[in-house]
Amino acid sequence: MPKQLLLTKSLNSLFAGPVDSLLAALHIHVLHPKAPITNAVAMELLVTAFLLLYFIAVRMSLSVEKPGAVQHLAEMTTEFVADQSESIVGHGYEKFTAYLTTLFLFILLANLLGLIPGLESPTAVASVPLGFALCTFLYYHYHGIRANGAGYIKQFLGPVWWLYPLMLPIEIISHLARVLSLTVRLYANMLAGDLVTLAFFSLVPIGVPLIFLGLHLGVAVVQAYVFFLLATIYLSLAVSHDH
Repeated sequence: MPKQLLLTKSLNSLFAGPVDSLLAALHIHVLHPKAPITNAVAMELLVTAFLLLYFIAVRMSLSVEKPGAVQHLAEMTTEFVADQSESIVGHGYEKFTAYLTTLFLFILLANLLGLIPGLESPTAVASVPLGFALCTFLYYHYHGIRANGAGYIKQFLGPVWWLYPLMLPIEIISHLARVLSLTVRLYANMLAGDLVTLAFFSLVPIGVPLIFLGLHLGVAVVQAYVFFLLATIYLSLAVSHDH
């Protein structure tokens, strides 16, 4: 039986049966039927619940005359993402703001969970960053095809026709490498941050670990921003008409 956080134990005690049935219907083998929900999944559900409550609170507190703190925070976040998107994507950036904002906030909160006692950063588990990377990969290719139609294939062929057979496999590998790069960068940094923090807490439980908590906080914010920035750049390249 894998080590479970308190939240994970609670979710498994309530939903292990239905989750097992769902996975069985999808022909997915469960290694531990009594604990099909992992810590990473539980942490992602926690982040999802928090963001849903946050978005509901923003919607309910919208006011032109007396905007509250929640609305100010939402406006600051949206403006930050919009400014970054406009400077990178350019015209038509507005249609991508919702996805990029959600991506940034989800990764940021997931990274920060590791600072809370009794919780873990789900991004320190390789499958979670991989999921973000695959979603981003599919998202920017979808919009690349939507923006350029059949002409999107030109991005994979290069400027000279006689180099097409060489450029096509190189570009395909390059795009697949983006998934690996996004995954490993986020996963490795968050795993290292968690391990260093735990190591110093076990050695010197007072004082010194606070320095590494601050470092972990900085890494969490920077990695969320880097993932968001790279996703925006890839999206900009995909929707560009200058192929």
